[in-house]
Amino acid sequence: MRPLEGVRILDLSQAYAGPFCTMNLADHGAEVIKIERPGAGDQVRTWGPMKDGESGFHACLNRNKYGITLDLKTEEGKEVFRRLLKTADVVCENYKVGVLEKLGFSYEAMREINPRIIYANITGFGLQGPLAQRPCYDIVAQAMGGMMDVTGFAGGLPTKVGPAIADNYTGALLAIGILMALYKRERTGEGGHVDVAMVDTMIHILDHFIIDYTILGEKHSRSGNNDQSIAPFDSFAAKDGMFVLACGTDGMFAKLCGLMERPDLLEDARYATNYDRCCNYAALKPEIERWSTTRTVDELEEAILAIGIPFGRIQDVEQVVKNPQTTARNMLWDVDQPGMGRITITGTPIKISYEEDKLIKAAPVMGEDNARILETLGYTPQDLAALSEKGVI
Repeated sequence: MRPLEGVRILDLSQAYAGPFCTMNLADHGAEVIKIERPGAGDQVRTWGPMKDGESGFHACLNRNKYGITLDLKTEEGKEVFRRLLKTADVVCENYKVGVLEKLGFSYEAMREINPRIIYANITGFGLQGPLAQRPCYDIVAQAMGGMMDVTGFAGGLPTKVGPAIADNYTGALLAIGILMALYKRERTGEGGHVDVAMVDTMIHILDHFIIDYTILGEKHSRSGNNDQSIAPFDSFAAKDGMFVLACGTDGMFAKLCGLMERPDLLEDARYATNYDRCCNYAALKPEIERWSTTRTVDELEEAILAIGIPFGRIQDVEQVVKNPQTTARNMLWDVDQPGMGRITITGTPIKISYEEDKLIKAAPVMGEDNARILETLGYTPQDLAALSEKGVI
């Protein structure tokens, strides 16, 4: 049995952050009913990579979900949604602030229909404040939340983090919020409203950059791959490539100096403590690379891991996919996706002992579950035909 079996989620979200949230819940047994506008569908259906006119991105974000189409601007569509609400545990959406309220489905209105409902929403800037009405995508949140300013190398341009971290981190936090609300409801019987904003999550991630400023008045900017609060904690050159190592303690640094046969570095007051090493890191890094560039990545990996210091190769995507560790952790799932054939997508990183770690079903073709779900609400085949003819579904 999957841990979230029996939980029904009405997923009105589209693009990335909301679907990423509900994907994680669907992966572990929640019945996620993805609701799309007839004819248009989720915008992510048009995002690459494309194969035979279908989106691999959509296939990944919406696996394990059921799909219906519904026009919430029509009275008939609103009635369908009201019936669904009575059967649901959670409603998830990432519309612009106020859109669902204009359709007649504020949290208060939904709670009147189902007092136990949990309403979970993602916005760019939150429900309050002078920027609340602004639209937002990942790059906007990274820019406005300070992430781009601290990403990249000194002297370079502000840089977006490669993956859409404002989207997926916000989606992950919303999933946590939903689980919290479900847990509280089990004890009290009361639903609740979970509100997570993309810019807020970027501020949340900035942690030590924020507290360095609020406590010390220091404003850090881009510094490449090194960590400004731990040293050495960076990428380095080898004879035949690049690697990373991380000395999180003074003891680890002492071991590294021993491996390098550089006791003088341990005796140097500039490197006596982690704080000292951070303050004088510009002088320390060349000393490490004077040693590392005389050895291959293979030699460094063996030697550094042997003394217990975290070490990593800088792998490209192909190397990640082909790494035996990726296979051992079942982090790639094969799926027979309608319209695309057999494709490979990312798996779930959440492994639970009593749960099968595998795909449940492919992402839905738009509206594929209209009949199955709406008939459970009392709609007859004739009703469905009439709703379809009117464009409601």
